[in-house]
Amino acid sequence: MRAAGSRRAVGTTRHPRTLTRVHLDLGSCVIRDWAAGDLAALVRHANNRNIWINLRDRFPHPYREHHGREFLTRLSTQSPMTTWAIAAGGEAVGGIGLMLMTDVERVSAEIGYWLGEEWWGRGIATAAVRAVTAAAFRDFDLLRIFALPFADNVASIRVLEKAGYVLEGRMPQSAIKNGVVRDQLMYGAYKER
Repeated sequence: MRAAGSRRAVGTTRHPRTLTRVHLDLGSCVIRDWAAGDLAALVRHANNRNIWINLRDRFPHPYREHHGREFLTRLSTQSPMTTWAIAAGGEAVGGIGLMLMTDVERVSAEIGYWLGEEWWGRGIATAAVRAVTAAAFRDFDLLRIFALPFADNVASIRVLEKAGYVLEGRMPQSAIKNGVVRDQLMYGAYKER
């Protein structure tokens, strides 16, 4: 993390190598680091076709215990940490993370998130996206954070719009999921300058 008051041109340095542990208490949920003890809750909430159908193929379905173990093991070596648990009701019920871009796009990151179905409709995803976006602009050398929801994923679109993201455009026939070609939308949020 940058020291308070330090100044440098945006995009001239790499992303921070390490960040302090994340714990953002949002009232309705907590954004925190994943822990080995989250395995059972992770598998229980992630093993849901209604979640999988709107995520990238790298999110497996069915989601089994070995998938959760591999995910948590992979996170133990992630640097900088860019993937966190969304916790509610005393357990991890979803996930949120950033994919930091490189090269000329190093001032951007893609945000992605999912939430266990029993927790939908409570404002948790919106609060999580809002908080992680603000923290990412504060802690990373970023000017723009974007998301690429499927155009028919109305719930995710609502989350992004409520979190302050703006529609930048439509990408026709840009993705295929479960054998179906789908449009994606490009949503963005921008660091205040």
